[in-house]
Amino acid sequence: MLLLQFSTSHYCRKARLALGFKKIPYQVKNLTPGLHVLKLRPLTGLTKVPVLLPQKVGEPRAIADSTRIFQYLETYQNYPPLMLPNVNEQNQALLLEDWLDESIGTATRFIYYHFRAGEGKSIDPSLFSQMVINIVRNQYNIIPATVKLASERLKNAMNVLSYWQYQPYLVGNCLSVADLTASALLSPLGLIPEYRQNYPWLFEKIIIIHEICGEKLPAGLN
Repeated sequence: MLLLQFSTSHYCRKARLALGFKKIPYQVKNLTPGLHVLKLRPLTGLTKVPVLLPQKVGEPRAIADSTRIFQYLETYQNYPPLMLPNVNEQNQALLLEDWLDESIGTATRFIYYHFRAGEGKSIDPSLFSQMVINIVRNQYNIIPATVKLASERLKNAMNVLSYWQYQPYLVGNCLSVADLTASALLSPLGLIPEYRQNYPWLFEKIIIIHEICGEKLPAGLN
């Protein structure tokens, strides 16, 4: 299998965690933001990563979107399962995944790229890195007003997820799509001292899940 990705994308990290959890061998190909549309649009009709190419006869040519990749991997190899056996718990896990995908992952992106363009610029001041950061900031309209809204949204998310520090999983008695999604989409915050200081329990969970999935720890947590 081949995963088309941006190396810094937390949504691509989400797909890698699922592949690692199921111990499915795969390779990655890092695309260049902006030029990536030339590769992806003919494959999927879309312009977003991650995109998984099964590269196997009888399987789909390409699967776009991290949630659809989760669904595909569950049919491709059902053990270990990403889905919970209890229907009500699985529905709750899917609701958490959707909320994290559509709201919290976006907020994380705003906070992360705002940090990388300011206080965190010294992490990688290279021309290419700053070019990519500026492309993302322009694409998503990452300005002080939207960053403030994202910060408030993340504060609310931490309150909602705070119960996670007292139990091993977000839902049920085993790891699910909710845990993988939270671990991936909140992982960029590990570079930001304010979040590491205020929410140490979150990064303990992220580290544990990355170790379970055999995925390299995010920057700031290794």
